[in-house]
Amino acid sequence: MEYFFSSIIGYLLGSIPTAFLILKRTKGIDISNVGSGNVGAMNSYEVTNSKKIGLLVLIIDFLKGFLAVLLTKFLFNDLFIYPALALVFSIFSHCYNPWINFKGGRGLATAAGGASILFPYLIIVWIILWILVYILKKDILIANIFATIVSLPTIFLTEKIALKFAYGINVDTGELMFLCTTGLLLIFIKHIEPLKDIISGKNKEIKNDNA
Repeated sequence: MEYFFSSIIGYLLGSIPTAFLILKRTKGIDISNVGSGNVGAMNSYEVTNSKKIGLLVLIIDFLKGFLAVLLTKFLFNDLFIYPALALVFSIFSHCYNPWINFKGGRGLATAAGGASILFPYLIIVWIILWILVYILKKDILIANIFATIVSLPTIFLTEKIALKFAYGINVDTGELMFLCTTGLLLIFIKHIEPLKDIISGKNKEIKNDNA
């Protein structure tokens, strides 16, 4: 039952459509149909040109993953697998939101929120990779995609170090890789369309049109 309730807690918290609700209430905009259609902080900022709205969406989406892990830890002791499940399901329901026709965000903020408690090593690795690529390419999406793809093999190759930074009792490699593989795969899938645009050159065209 713990597995079921952990999954439900994560799914329900992750399914709060933050950007959709905030933009609908403040601007009368359906964010799932404007801009990139991404229901997250980046598109919220680009559509409204409001740093406050973008930051508010980012913080609340971060808290969805954070609270999913925190609540599950509180209810089901300190075993790693339960909050890991909650985090995976919160990312999933954020990316494919059941309340807005399974549209959603890209999962980065929600994943970071839960990982900040459960496995901060993942965030450190991802951010380092992101910074390195952003310095070279000056493109947020390229940095997002590269960091997401390369984080998994990096963690696998540094497994012994990674296990020391995972919160919980009797954390094993299988549970850790389940969390990282599933979470990063969901995030990568939500970046496939932007990746296609980058490969085709459409991303540059959009930037030039907005310049």
